[in-house]
Amino acid sequence: MAVFAIGDTHLSFGVNKPMEIFPGWKDYEKRLEKNWRHLVTENDTVIIPGDISWGMTLDEAGPDMAFLNSLPGQKILLKGNHDFWWNSKSKMESFFKENGFETLKILHNNAYVAEGFAVCGTRGWALDSEKAEDIKVLRREALRLKASIDAAKKLDGKPIVFLHYPPIYAGQECREITEVLINEGIERCYFGHIHSKGFTGFSAFESEGVKYDLVSADYLEFCPKLIA
Repeated sequence: MAVFAIGDTHLSFGVNKPMEIFPGWKDYEKRLEKNWRHLVTENDTVIIPGDISWGMTLDEAGPDMAFLNSLPGQKILLKGNHDFWWNSKSKMESFFKENGFETLKILHNNAYVAEGFAVCGTRGWALDSEKAEDIKVLRREALRLKASIDAAKKLDGKPIVFLHYPPIYAGQECREITEVLINEGIERCYFGHIHSKGFTGFSAFESEGVKYDLVSADYLEFCPKLIA
């Protein structure tokens, strides 16, 4: 039994949003499925920290959820900035139940146990947030992160955090987020969102006792990363 992570799958089985126009994304669905089935077993857990589907609604995202559900293991899903299909936790869970997506779980103000770890996290927000509405969202995300970590600490496992947005990148830092990680004693944090040339120098690093790792799908060459 193991824990894997891979973000930014950008699936589009239900809508016309071809990712192949971007370098490195040719046949990405087939590559993802092949690698996933080679590595992940039914007893494993895979965390997908955001930008999961291009669907604008739950119905449009349905074929992408069906694809993920068909793959081995339990999947824990986290919201990304392009997940417009995302809804209330109760509506998403009802949609999953109605469609028989029994291996999909929503991470939103809560936490899950996986192989001795307590999986927690939130979307996060852009590093260059200066507008009042952005700052409001950022503060809310920091509160959600704290709530998720609090939930994780009540479980039997060491908390590990997953974010969609990187809290530190290219000389910028989202202090509202990193302070929560530091104050709560988090040692490991995984994030996505960064693509293409953005990988250079920011895929793995440590800051103030927290180790950060990038798990976006194209950076991982569409191969789930073993983390535990």
